[in-house]
Amino acid sequence: MNIVDRFLKYVSFCTTSDENTGMTPSTPGQMEFARYLADELKEIGMKEVTLDANGYIMATLPESKIENQKPKEFPVIGFIAHMDTSPDASGKHVKASIVKAEERDYIDPRYTGQDVIVTDTTTLLGADDKAGIAEIVTAMEYLIQHPEIKHGKVRVGFTPDEEIGQGADHFDVKAFGCDFAYTMDGGSIGELEFENFNAAAAKIHVHGLNVHPGTAYHKMRNSMRIAYQLAVMLPRWETPEHTEGYEGFYHLTGMNGTVEETTLSYIIRDHDRARFESRKRELEHLVRKVNREYGEGTAEIEMRDQYYNMREKIEPVMHIIDLAEEAMKACKVIPVVKPIRGGTDGARLSFEGLPCPNIFAGGENFHSRYEYLPVPSLEKACEVILQIIQMAK
Repeated sequence: MNIVDRFLKYVSFCTTSDENTGMTPSTPGQMEFARYLADELKEIGMKEVTLDANGYIMATLPESKIENQKPKEFPVIGFIAHMDTSPDASGKHVKASIVKAEERDYIDPRYTGQDVIVTDTTTLLGADDKAGIAEIVTAMEYLIQHPEIKHGKVRVGFTPDEEIGQGADHFDVKAFGCDFAYTMDGGSIGELEFENFNAAAAKIHVHGLNVHPGTAYHKMRNSMRIAYQLAVMLPRWETPEHTEGYEGFYHLTGMNGTVEETTLSYIIRDHDRARFESRKRELEHLVRKVNREYGEGTAEIEMRDQYYNMREKIEPVMHIIDLAEEAMKACKVIPVVKPIRGGTDGARLSFEGLPCPNIFAGGENFHSRYEYLPVPSLEKACEVILQIIQMAK
């Protein structure tokens, strides 16, 4: 199966993750897709294919055998991608088609003349990260079909629930058994990333008191108004739409409420660890401030760290960045080293002992109904995987 057909098959599975189910994987479509992938990996000839109860897939491409020679020393390299798609837009009944870039006004002009995979704009596409999976599987199939290409042992891993910050929760680094790995989860062609945001998620619950509006004087406490008051106390310009590069932010991702009860959902991001911790303390301070005004227990906060900046774990092994850069150049791709204004499974895995920078998957406008995937970018990412494997020593 060619890489485009493979990708189009993958996006037919609805794998939207959901942080509210309390399950792993968080949605049944992810396990359905995982079973399909496990079968496909076996069919193309991968070995040691496993699918665990939490929806994690691992498989092995064994080291090349060279007749009458001692095995060459190769590092064990891993390639990782995630199966879920973002809950920010629907991933159900994706209607994908291939158009020329100039046929859609939301496609960057630099892709003019290229074939681009798009949706009908009622759903996201799922290039984040089914493009990464298609690239990895296609590269493995190519190496199996071309035994003349000598290489070391390669491991692949596909995870659920990355989009809700839980992709590495049950990833067994020891069982994966790699010297280093790459997530194929970046954006546009050439991206190479080894630093990312420190990240936390917070939910603030505001408790009110509902009284008939005709007799509410000095009695009613409208939780929605109190929640709004808390939200506007945060710095106005420290939001995603007003920041770039290394600048951190507070992002209000959800607000649900009645007079009696309102919940604010936030994500907190910063590249600098000290500023990240300061941001968390600021949110806790605002909750205390609300409680001083309206009474103890009016507002409660739940906060959890999601991942940290992988840079400190990658810097001691920068040769893996050099390898990726050289592989891109060999494929006539210009490396674009940049910080991730987000995170990947690789961030957490790096802190668990598996250095794991991030390589482009090729898509654009992730998490959006206007997501798209230039076909040449998809193909180049696959070439880069093959080149890394061949160049690794």
